[in-house]
Amino acid sequence: MARTVTVSSRPGALPSIAAAIEAAPGAVTVLIEPGEYAETLTVIGRAVTLVAAHGPGTVTLVPADPWQPLLTCVDAEVEVRSLTLRTTEADAVRAAGGRLRIVDATLSAARATALAVRGRTGLAVGNVVVDGAVDGITLRDCTGSVDGCTIRNVANDGLVVDGADVSVRDTAITDCGGRGVYVYQGARPTIDSCEIARTGVAGIAVALAAAATIRQCWVHDTGGSGITVGAGCGGTVAGCRVENTAAPGIERHPAAAVEVVEPPARGRAGVGAEHAEGDRVETLLAQLDALIGLDGVKAEVHALIDEIQVNEWRRDAGLSVGRSTHHLIFAGPPGTGKTTVARLYGRLLKQLGVLPDGGFTEVARRDLVGQYIGHTAEKTAAAFEAALGGVLFIDEAYTLSRSGAGNDFGQESIDTLVKLMEDHRSAVAVIAAGYTDEMRRFLDANTGLASRFAKTIEFGSYSPQQLVDILVAMTTAGDYRCGPEVQRAVGAHFAGVERGETFGNAREARKLFEGMRKRQAQRLRLLGRVPDADELRELTVADVAP
Repeated sequence: MARTVTVSSRPGALPSIAAAIEAAPGAVTVLIEPGEYAETLTVIGRAVTLVAAHGPGTVTLVPADPWQPLLTCVDAEVEVRSLTLRTTEADAVRAAGGRLRIVDATLSAARATALAVRGRTGLAVGNVVVDGAVDGITLRDCTGSVDGCTIRNVANDGLVVDGADVSVRDTAITDCGGRGVYVYQGARPTIDSCEIARTGVAGIAVALAAAATIRQCWVHDTGGSGITVGAGCGGTVAGCRVENTAAPGIERHPAAAVEVVEPPARGRAGVGAEHAEGDRVETLLAQLDALIGLDGVKAEVHALIDEIQVNEWRRDAGLSVGRSTHHLIFAGPPGTGKTTVARLYGRLLKQLGVLPDGGFTEVARRDLVGQYIGHTAEKTAAAFEAALGGVLFIDEAYTLSRSGAGNDFGQESIDTLVKLMEDHRSAVAVIAAGYTDEMRRFLDANTGLASRFAKTIEFGSYSPQQLVDILVAMTTAGDYRCGPEVQRAVGAHFAGVERGETFGNAREARKLFEGMRKRQAQRLRLLGRVPDADELRELTVADVAP
């Protein structure tokens, strides 16, 4: 039977959770009185239950050592109930082996992963809120369930399923800079009755021999397609609503074996529909020209397309055409449309007959770099092969450059890419993206790397007025109104925002719009009556104020 120990700041009580675990060498339940506790906890091969004695919101754990995970579980049986765990530099919870159950808890990790689980771990996560992290929850080679959770305000991916066999139900994943759910490396999850919204790229992405069962999900307001399924992947998409995403709403690689049981609901023009008419070169260039700002980028892409078109005409006429590459560097700050332009570029290459299908595969360092010698070349080659026929978009490619650490395999990925890009130059377009200065250093990482790319296209930050225009477009798409006075207030807001290297550009516009919606909702709730349709649409100057 488990021993019960109480932790409290009261005199005479055990002052810390670590001391309580140490004081009870067998199975132990630790009741934690209200307060904030600085802890660095490691549980190995034991049964430990950590419980807030007075329920959710009363106990907060912060790391005693900010560079170590707040809670590490190794081959242990650990249960966490009703706690708030908040870290900055390291993961909030990390588990490998054993069993882990987390319920009614709140996790955050400002510059790390909120919950990282790997290996033969049995997992049960229920009614957990992840609010703020680099990656929300990462599950590698484990089994179990994520049920009734919320994952939001994540810099990269909300939920990463790497080779795991898990069930995800009734979970909302929103406001992610990357993908809402990323399924890869042979994973077999079931994603049921979830909402995925406001992601920087795809809502749900399935890649690298994975097969997902996606049922009754609502995917909306995503920067990329709502659901993407890569080459060699399978599974089922059934009864899902896909709205207000990039076209197509569900993007299937020709070599994917996914079954779409029911068509997605139609969102904005083209979502979930065949777009042969929209993929004509003139129409695609018109879509490019309709993007806000990016004048220099548009000119560069037009010049590339003009050259490719003329070369095709020369080839048809029997004239000589020099060897060319379609690989590009997209350099510039975040939130400036690099992913959107890369998608259009791939579709343009398809229409010009340069690429077979114009598909789009987005990867980051985690998709290319392994953990041991030889693993990286294998992962990089697999990702590259999945993109053949279309665009391979490498986000934050500079993170592959050598870090100086002896166990870093990023350079192996770069060296592998250099060879593959040359061997398959006519079958794929590789676009490497990232900050301008970092991308210059990235090109120096291999003597042949710079020569593999046709050119570097610079994406500049948006002006305050362009950010106003982007926000107005968002409000219109969301059936809101943003009048002249409100637009002036928004312009003043963006003019006064400090613009560092990491300024999010269009992401900042999205963030402000979401804040305006929340403040409008709070304002309307105070009316004491049901607002009319005009009031529900109208955003005011008061809604702009933070």
